[in-house]
Amino acid sequence: MSRLQTEEQAVDSEGDSSLHRRNEEGTQSSHRMLGFSDALLSIIATVMILPVTHTEISPEQFDKSIQKLLATRIAVYLMTFLIVTVAWTAHTRLFQVVGKIDDTLALLNLACMMTITLLPYTFSLMVTFPDVPLGIFLFCVCVIAIGSVQAMIVGYAFHFPHLLNPQIQCSTHRDLSRRHILHLVLRGPALCFVAAVFSLFFFPLSYLLMVTVIFLPHISKATTWCKDKLMGQRESPAHDMEPFSIDLHAPLSKERVEAFSDGVYAIVATLLILDICEDNVPDPKDVQEKFSGSLVAALGAYGPQFLAYFGSFATVGLLWFAHHSLFLHVRKATQTMGLLNILSLAFVGGLPLAYQQTSAFARQPHDELERVRVSCAIIFFASIFQFAIWTTALLHQTETLQPAVQFGGQEHAFMFAKLALYPCASLLAFAATCLLSRFSTAIFHLMQISVPFAFLLLRLLVRLALAGLQVLRGLWPHHPQQDQSEPEAQSQLLPDPC
Repeated sequence: MSRLQTEEQAVDSEGDSSLHRRNEEGTQSSHRMLGFSDALLSIIATVMILPVTHTEISPEQFDKSIQKLLATRIAVYLMTFLIVTVAWTAHTRLFQVVGKIDDTLALLNLACMMTITLLPYTFSLMVTFPDVPLGIFLFCVCVIAIGSVQAMIVGYAFHFPHLLNPQIQCSTHRDLSRRHILHLVLRGPALCFVAAVFSLFFFPLSYLLMVTVIFLPHISKATTWCKDKLMGQRESPAHDMEPFSIDLHAPLSKERVEAFSDGVYAIVATLLILDICEDNVPDPKDVQEKFSGSLVAALGAYGPQFLAYFGSFATVGLLWFAHHSLFLHVRKATQTMGLLNILSLAFVGGLPLAYQQTSAFARQPHDELERVRVSCAIIFFASIFQFAIWTTALLHQTETLQPAVQFGGQEHAFMFAKLALYPCASLLAFAATCLLSRFSTAIFHLMQISVPFAFLLLRLLVRLALAGLQVLRGLWPHHPQQDQSEPEAQSQLLPDPC
């Protein structure tokens, strides 16, 4: 009898192992799917700016009502861009738990991506018909559908545990993990469901609820911190003593942040040349009638637009260069740094609007001052949030930054100058146009031309500035004790001569 039971157990174990092998045969790594999803999400987030850039403004229309319309559209764009990044964050958290995929899960993810691609259309309805609640309702429905498909992915993955991250598979609290990831995936769509309901009779509240979706993780964290301070930190229950092998509240990986950011920068640069291809290709009839068949003369008429393109591309490229230089020295990105990076990317996504404004100088010269100010403001906010990332990292520099860019590091002064260059230049150009409004176009183009040269000479300029500071410090009277510490401090502040 015991021999028969042993044989049955052996058959069962062989069946289980063969079933596991069959399951494993149908799975694959999720890396390529995640790369595709990140690329698609960055594209969707960035093309939200297109309905704003294509706002038709005639020369006699640039008054306060048009400025208010443009400001409203920019505000709605920023909100929707940030909501897309919330969906990207939820997708990233989800695939921290899901380690492998099969055909069904890949198709579910494709359905999620298809729903996300509808967001720009619903956003276009929102900005074209701001007083009609249907656009808000459809946008919220898309967000709810995205959350529903992501919840289906969670349910499917936990139904077939071999798809989960190995650490989650071995966890004794797998159900707790499932509830936690479902909470992270569905809390945004739940708020959008309420926003969709309010859009039917009081749509301003819908906008407020959608803004809450963006900052919900940070609001939740702040609420927990205040509750712990007021009521004291409670001890975790016994079943929570082994929470999650993967911390779903931890900052996103530096590599995923860099990949998403690079996607946004690349798409913004691509949108600039698409505008050139659409707007600056001469019509054959015009070439024959106005320029006597000379294509060179026809292209010469578009000279200011090409100048605006090169200046805008240089701005995008140099902002990416500053971002790349910063994250080259970042060890770990905190949640606050991630939020500041997303805010910076939102304004980087607005750079095609800045290009549209500057390319209109030649066509509509009398309203160039307002257009210069819009462009300077977009560049300022895109760059100042980059600078804020670095200053936030300095608060916890031993954990977040490499020693070279920490206080007193060899590259500290150089990194400070690199990240402060665009905020200072755009702010200076904005102020100069207020004082010299007649020369606003020349001032803006001068900024676009001078900043790239400043980047080329930046290391030399920083060394000269540090040398000048040392000379000035030498003119002040100082104590002998300071003399002993000065060489060491100066050696730390000076950039590496190599």
